[in-house]
Amino acid sequence: MELKGKTILITGASSGIGEAAAMLFAAEGANLVLGARRAPQLQKVIDTITRQGGRAVSLAGDVTNETYAVALVELAETHFGGLDGAFNNAGIVGDMGPVPAMELSNWHNVLATNLTAAFYAAKAQLPALSRNAGGALVFTGTFVGFSNGGLPGMAAYAASKAGLLGLVQSLASDHAAEGIRVNAILPGGTKTALAGEDPATHDFIAGLHPMKRMATPTEIAQASLFLLSDRASFVTGSAMAVDGGMAVRLL
Repeated sequence: MELKGKTILITGASSGIGEAAAMLFAAEGANLVLGARRAPQLQKVIDTITRQGGRAVSLAGDVTNETYAVALVELAETHFGGLDGAFNNAGIVGDMGPVPAMELSNWHNVLATNLTAAFYAAKAQLPALSRNAGGALVFTGTFVGFSNGGLPGMAAYAASKAGLLGLVQSLASDHAAEGIRVNAILPGGTKTALAGEDPATHDFIAGLHPMKRMATPTEIAQASLFLLSDRASFVTGSAMAVDGGMAVRLL
């Protein structure tokens, strides 16, 4: 029961890594506040957790809206009495292609979802953690755009996630003395809706990894569980690679 009695907020919780994290955190004793755009899918996750004896509430909305970030925190404080941590997991890949052919709207949408939304989340969540005498934030980054993880056609995605790591490191430095830890995970290729359903695509993605396979969403969620738990009490400002060896692959 790594998170027993702790209230954790998860965005992007209606599917994929976020849903896996919700199920895992509930099993580890957390009170959950779940956010995503799709209300029906969120409700299905809530129903599953409550049937298994867990405690969870949800609020559907768009992470690119600052008022939504505030509302999620308010829900945590009013329903569970405070906030102990958050897994800011919502994100998009956007349209892939070279920069000269990229629509400006795609660039803005990807950065708004992956980077500006993280700023909104931190702005709302950090004061709540301070009111609760500390806690932890985890953000979902990626190996793309980090170290030797550049991939063609992913300029907006890579830029947004590289910026996210800079934000994480700055937040960690600013708030460490308050007992607030801020970290990122860097997943490799994971079997979620973002990866599509084409077996050939999955084989290609798997082949990029030294482990020659893709991750399951639960494998990625396990890393976020560690960083939110007391086992990571001396870990802040880190970018944890959960990438099947992508960070050390030979080019």
